[in-house]
Amino acid sequence: MKKNDDTDVVPRKQFGALPFRLDDSGRIEVLLVTSRETRRWVIPKGWPIRKLRPNETAAREAYEEAGLAGDVSPEPYGVFTYDKRLKSRSFVPCTVDVYLMRVEKEQKRWPERDERERRWFDAQTAAELVDEPELSDLIAALPERLQLMTVERPRKAAGGRR
Repeated sequence: MKKNDDTDVVPRKQFGALPFRLDDSGRIEVLLVTSRETRRWVIPKGWPIRKLRPNETAAREAYEEAGLAGDVSPEPYGVFTYDKRLKSRSFVPCTVDVYLMRVEKEQKRWPERDERERRWFDAQTAAELVDEPELSDLIAALPERLQLMTVERPRKAAGGRR
């Protein structure tokens, strides 16, 4: 099917999690899941969920699509756009706010385990596997950005003073 040609279509909002962990040597690994229909490598993401904040929605999607639990950043790490294929086989433009998720636990059983594959990759490989250029850039920049976040975070001195 052909993608929508309407340039004035307002993109729909989604929220996604960029799940990561450190391997035994301290390198960043990123978890990707396959999409249900096309089996492309993607991050867990979905539509807004009523009564959940955006980062909570990202955490819920990470659980449902990949069985993950962990700390999710309160603010978006970045944004990417893509064309979502609907069940009607038409496309709708989407903007995805991406939240970092430091994975603490991987469930053995989760809601979409029979519909998706999940796999850990080093950041560079994960960046090469996703189709969306903006998402690829976010993943490729992750090791350096995490290092900067750690360096820039103020440390408390003895007695709680900075």
